[in-house]
Amino acid sequence: MGDYILNAFVTLFVTVDPPGLAPIFVAVTARMTSDDRRHVAWRATVIAGLVLLAFALFGASVLGALGISIPAFRIAGGLLLFYIAFEMVFARRSERKSETAGRTLSAEEARHLAVFPVAIPLIAGPGAISATILAASQAPTTAALVVFLVIIVAVTASCLAVFLLADPLNRALGETGRVVVERLLGLILAALAVQFVADGIKAIAIM
Repeated sequence: MGDYILNAFVTLFVTVDPPGLAPIFVAVTARMTSDDRRHVAWRATVIAGLVLLAFALFGASVLGALGISIPAFRIAGGLLLFYIAFEMVFARRSERKSETAGRTLSAEEARHLAVFPVAIPLIAGPGAISATILAASQAPTTAALVVFLVIIVAVTASCLAVFLLADPLNRALGETGRVVVERLLGLILAALAVQFVADGIKAIAIM
């Protein structure tokens, strides 16, 4: 169970990448007051947390209703996570997220900023949702699943902390620090993604 908890935490944390969201959050909320920025931070993390919790609890059931096996989704999710890891290693993910953030600066979109793009897809994006369903489906016991739900809350809470400290954190890391962190997290995520694919292929082979 210890290995499962560690792998689940690392996979979700690396996929969500709270430290990498700091400069994006600063850019998205640049025109807001401090109070408005805090409101967006709280609302976005609560929404994202609820979305991920829902997929952890009901994602496997939805897949079953669609006739998609867990091993098949494990392979697909692993490939998607590997793509995200590739973007992180080669700095394409941050560029794409910055472009997404740049499209939200109009007055109409600013009213719903907490939902899009901060909660979805910056926090609870396709990669995070895939990682959540995969990790939840691999829980060996009900107790392990409960621990994973706590991990989801902890990771989204770390996003809230990053958002509330976005300005000083962004300055402390600097451009070089952000690049180093993103590359290291990308390498870790790539290895985990390959393991997901390998586990899925093994499961299909014995079905």
